[in-house]
Amino acid sequence: MFDQTIGINKYFKMEFGFYGHSCFSVVVNEKKLLFDPFITGNELAVGIDINCIDADYILLSHGHFDRLADAEIIAKRTGATIIANYEIAMWYAGKGIKKYHPMNTGGKWTFDFGTVKCVNTIHSSSLRDGSNGGSPMGFIIINDDMNFYYAGDTALTMDMQLIPQFARIDLAILPVGDNFTMGPEDAVQAAKMVQTKRVIGVHYDTFGFIKIDHQKTIDLFDQHELELKLPAIGTTITL
Repeated sequence: MFDQTIGINKYFKMEFGFYGHSCFSVVVNEKKLLFDPFITGNELAVGIDINCIDADYILLSHGHFDRLADAEIIAKRTGATIIANYEIAMWYAGKGIKKYHPMNTGGKWTFDFGTVKCVNTIHSSSLRDGSNGGSPMGFIIINDDMNFYYAGDTALTMDMQLIPQFARIDLAILPVGDNFTMGPEDAVQAAKMVQTKRVIGVHYDTFGFIKIDHQKTIDLFDQHELELKLPAIGTTITL
């Protein structure tokens, strides 16, 4: 059942595991999707053992170290398929990764868990060895049960208004830390643009530049009749 006024599937449920910064996992159609695995090097995630993280797919939004830190070791251990822009996918191919799927902004592809639509972000992207990191991207994950939007690292952009044309968004996963990305005020506007009431905040607290006041941020979203969750690292929440 859908509420036509806010575009939400009231009956969708999703298990969301948070590993800190912008790294999270969800299970979609019995496939485990891991996003932007930056655990090693994140002092707030010292309690997370990357050897215990499973994945069928690893989705990478751009080339910065706080996206890719653990992608190679997890992909090689689990046999996961890396989904990323062309430049990053080819970079991992050169490192011996056998399973990868290159994409780019505006493209979509249907996998065994659902469809991935790559959307525009406003950010930068470069790899640690100086290689071209290609264009940064956000992802819309679309399937029969629920759809969600992961913005990656981005500024607020008018392109977000296009997203409801691609899919009805049940949940948006948005950066809220400011400085390097949009902050809480812009994330509120992003939620409105993609026409969802449910938001999970990521990309906050890890570094001094992006520390936030949790309660103040939650209250801001509440003032706009939006539900914001800021899950604790190492926890799994049901949405």
